[in-house]
Amino acid sequence: MTQIGNVPEINAIKQKLDYLQSSGLVKEWEIPYEHILTRVSSAVLFLTPGANTRPEEIWASLPDNGFTYRLNDDKKLSQMEWRVEFLRDMRNN
Repeated sequence: MTQIGNVPEINAIKQKLDYLQSSGLVKEWEIPYEHILTRVSSAVLFLTPGANTRPEEIWASLPDNGFTYRLNDDKKLSQMEWRVEFLRDMRNN
């Protein structure tokens, strides 16, 4: 059983984002309210690409479990540039 705030699929995405940040593709990222999440399909993450990074490079590096992305125009949950949402959990592929 998945523990609230400790979701293996979200942890894997966080590790990937940490790697992308250390490699310079992502300047910064965050997952608001991650401590209350129980599945990746309820997660919303935000990120800002690194300098000279095309967003397509980031999307190609994320897990392929049906995600959508869009510019974060409303800036309600985060001030970062992009909003990413996953449509389904990876374990349900």
